[in-house]
Amino acid sequence: MPKNNREIRQLRFEIRAAENEQHGTHLIGLPIVYGQVIQYGWRREVIDAGAVDGETDLTDVPFLIGHNTSMVPLARSRNNNENSTMQLKRVENGLEIRVDLDTENNLDAKKLYSAVKRGDITGMSFMFTVDKSMWEDEDSDNPLRRIMHIAKVFEVSAVAFPAYDQTKLQAAGKDPTLESDEDPLESALKTELQEVRKARKNSERRNAAIATLKK
Repeated sequence: MPKNNREIRQLRFEIRAAENEQHGTHLIGLPIVYGQVIQYGWRREVIDAGAVDGETDLTDVPFLIGHNTSMVPLARSRNNNENSTMQLKRVENGLEIRVDLDTENNLDAKKLYSAVKRGDITGMSFMFTVDKSMWEDEDSDNPLRRIMHIAKVFEVSAVAFPAYDQTKLQAAGKDPTLESDEDPLESALKTELQEVRKARKNSERRNAAIATLKK
């Protein structure tokens, strides 16, 4: 599958509102969770432990609402330096974030903080690209896609309707307003899976032929 395919996962991840003297009003969450097998229609998917590492591009990651790239970011991580208003931290079970919100001067930040605190906003979503993955149970009716390494995280968003069966997968360079019978990324994943199946069967035939010649 092309490496520039951007993917979005909109799930019910942990997000909570907090306030202290050091960071003021802020949000803490875990937008990327390792080892959680999730069903996406015709397939399952899991992100392996360590998929976000020192090679993952986290140079510029804004925090938005609903992937609205036209809005002013509520926070941003630039090279994850200590002055960034969003801090990214690789932890044992995924990628943790802390978002410092300017609720005094930014109405959107104030509304979001209140919504999370009240429990009206319960999820986060992230946009990313994958450069290493593999398929398991590829001949079954419910194959598993294992994401082994995330190449780049483009942004993180708070979302109002996180749901495991409502994930949006959008290939980069495609107009999301255009209607089609199948999402371009899902189509690419199915093609990739077919190639994996074909390669495995070819390998099995070669091995069988070699075994026959050795008899």
